[in-house]
Amino acid sequence: MRINKSVILIAALLTSACGYHLRGAYDLPKGMKTIFLQGGSPTLREQLKTVLSSSSGQLVTSPDKADIVLRVSKDEIERRVLSLSERGRSNDIELAGHLEFEVIDTKNGVLVEREPIDFRREYFNDQQDVIAKDNEETVIRKEMYQQVVRTMINRSRAALAAKGK
Repeated sequence: MRINKSVILIAALLTSACGYHLRGAYDLPKGMKTIFLQGGSPTLREQLKTVLSSSSGQLVTSPDKADIVLRVSKDEIERRVLSLSERGRSNDIELAGHLEFEVIDTKNGVLVEREPIDFRREYFNDQQDVIAKDNEETVIRKEMYQQVVRTMINRSRAALAAKGK
């Protein structure tokens, strides 16, 4: 019994010592603890809020309270049919998104100039299970926005690191 507890304790210590983080958790620098999002879709806002809350950050409601401002000027996703079945129903669907953002610091200095992010996913559309496929599309959209949020945070962190040098 004692050996099992010791093994678990050692594994936990080794895991924490190697810098392991849960996916989605970031070690945010001092200048990114509070972020204001200007523009963007509700799904983007939801995913950013989730990532920040898991990373000891906060999405604030006013640019005055923020360390940085993320300005999203374009945020759109197109749904396109890639292939049709013999009966003319869609078999493969592509979700293609385009987003443009810039990062502004507290003194209205531009940290990241207007930058595009393109993202896309394809999935098979089974006509026998329409309700499940609608749910799958919602999940895919959320995953796409999770990736966009990771990209925006990584680019913002790099810009803050470059500014600090």
